[in-house]
Amino acid sequence: MAAERLYPDRAEVYTTPMSETPAPPNIDPREVAEPLRRAIGERYLTYALSTIMHRALPDARDGLKPVHRRILYAMRELRLSSTGGFRKSAKISGDVMGNFHPHGDGAIYDAMARLAQDFNVRYPLVDGQGNFGSVDGDNPAASRYTEARLTAAAEALMEGLAENAVDFRDNYDGTQTEPVVLPAAFPNLLANGSSGIAVGMATNIPPHNLDELCAACLHLIRSPGARDETLVEHVPGPDFPTGGVIVEPAESIREAYQRGAVRSACARAGRWRSWAAASGRSSLPKSPTRCRNPS
Repeated sequence: MAAERLYPDRAEVYTTPMSETPAPPNIDPREVAEPLRRAIGERYLTYALSTIMHRALPDARDGLKPVHRRILYAMRELRLSSTGGFRKSAKISGDVMGNFHPHGDGAIYDAMARLAQDFNVRYPLVDGQGNFGSVDGDNPAASRYTEARLTAAAEALMEGLAENAVDFRDNYDGTQTEPVVLPAAFPNLLANGSSGIAVGMATNIPPHNLDELCAACLHLIRSPGARDETLVEHVPGPDFPTGGVIVEPAESIREAYQRGAVRSACARAGRWRSWAAASGRSSLPKSPTRCRNPS
């Protein structure tokens, strides 16, 4: 057989025998045999560790997942300080995606918008300007309409980066560097809490009051061997961003702190405010009961 160039209007027409095509490189085939149980186990373990370490669960040192850490660091690189001006959210999510987090800009913007919602985050890390959603479930406006900058709490998380207080690593394409973890002068993991579902494990940490956390830290500095009973006196329970009254017994909260998990939900009572509207009787929750298991 021969391959002929299909240019009938040109003078040059040539044929090339198939036997003259270059042969593939001489690569010896190699058979790899391993039990299916071990092959599946090793590959699934690799996937599970990647999900646990680099996506779904927060780091205990700064309380942030990788996407949140990259958002805050990218905003710092854009010089969006808490006392400076705002920048378009589309610009922020684009820089995060292009420099540090090669995923969809929609997912990045959703993660950033949540950091600005004071009904979801006890101490917001992003100061948003525009429609960033509501407690009733309304979605944020498109990223081209909203603007954002850092808050003082976020700046405290990154205080010390200029002094190389933490290690840095290359980004996904090796063109820039990013911090492995933030210095975290702000106790973000306990103050804001976190939730996530990984492979084989999950976390759901409720938020707490910053003043109570600082009091507990000072007590630990003065008494390094402090017992759980004395720490509970400084941190009596969670402090949710939407308020409310925790109706769980104190023994249940103490058990949750001692064991790190509870079997029942953390019950919370809310206050409701009603008024008469033109279309009839309406009610609005003043303190919605948005409560999670402290585990």
